[in-house]
Amino acid sequence: MVYSFAHFITWLFFSTIYRVKASGLEHIPQHGAVIVCCNHISTLDPPLLGTPLKRKIHYMAKAELFRFPGLAWLLLQLGAFPVKRGGVSKDAIKRSLELLKDGKVIGVFPEGTRNRPDEPGKKGAASLALKSGATVIPAAIIGRYSLFRTIRIIYGKPIDLSGFADGGSTSDALEQATEKIMSEIRKLITGHELK
Repeated sequence: MVYSFAHFITWLFFSTIYRVKASGLEHIPQHGAVIVCCNHISTLDPPLLGTPLKRKIHYMAKAELFRFPGLAWLLLQLGAFPVKRGGVSKDAIKRSLELLKDGKVIGVFPEGTRNRPDEPGKKGAASLALKSGATVIPAAIIGRYSLFRTIRIIYGKPIDLSGFADGGSTSDALEQATEKIMSEIRKLITGHELK
């Protein structure tokens, strides 16, 4: 109930203030585990990424935000779960894998922080994908968060990571799978910026 209301509010906000336009929604599976991997340009990216989707999307949020009981409750209702900054959080990884095992959707920003998309991505998304077998969807946010100017979000076709599955969680396999994910995100950005 809380998520549905919040989803409506964010849709109203982004469609009115930023005139968001989404494409490629047909690439999002209607069922099963999904990891949506997107570039990161603003703190507004997480709610924007999930706004056009019919399925609830879950995110990692910094653990400090969960220190406040009211805010913690709201974040949990909205699908967020805590992650410690500055290192790998085993609890966050465990929670992510549980959600994927239950057939949920997780949103991940492989850049980690707001960076240029040509920089190397973090291995977390690839690791989760190879461990869970979840469908990986690349996404790109294009434009700037300028009032009443259109910002676009494109969801790409699923990325085939099956070629890296035999490598398990080895460093080489994770690096190659991560680069594959980042490459597909870059293609979305480049292809749509030229239009």
